[in-house]
Amino acid sequence: MRAPLGIAMMLAVARAALAYDMNGVALGDSERAVQAAFPSAFCRPLEWQTTAADRRCDDGKSSFAGVAARVTFYLKGDAVQAFDVRFDAHDRERVAAFLKSRYGEPLSERVETISRPGKADRQTYRARWQKAGDKVLLSVRLGTRFAQLEVSRGDFAERIYRVN
Repeated sequence: MRAPLGIAMMLAVARAALAYDMNGVALGDSERAVQAAFPSAFCRPLEWQTTAADRRCDDGKSSFAGVAARVTFYLKGDAVQAFDVRFDAHDRERVAAFLKSRYGEPLSERVETISRPGKADRQTYRARWQKAGDKVLLSVRLGTRFAQLEVSRGDFAERIYRVN
């Protein structure tokens, strides 16, 4: 039996309104939510002074989009302000496909080339999503194992390493 059109529309709107999350822990959630979803996460005060966050929670053995990952959540006033997900670069296409299925096509997606005198060019795949003030950046340095998903609220990325 098919769902009535009104219900189908509500489901579509709800899907579009999904917050950026890591296995159910979204921006704005509490430390308690992080620890409930990631029981092995180690939470502690941030090692440096910044207005962006005051605590961090690290989990070294996670899974995201079906791939092995490590995650760090950054909290300020008991609310998740950002999280970083690190995974092996060979899983780029799987993670990108997962993100596209959840959040739609990215605002931008490209391979950037950085030329350096006397050194080989460095290529990085980047895909960006943004909803209101929340941002997602998928970065994969091609030819290496480095891949990272950065999800943040507001100007977190600019403030996190700014020392007060």
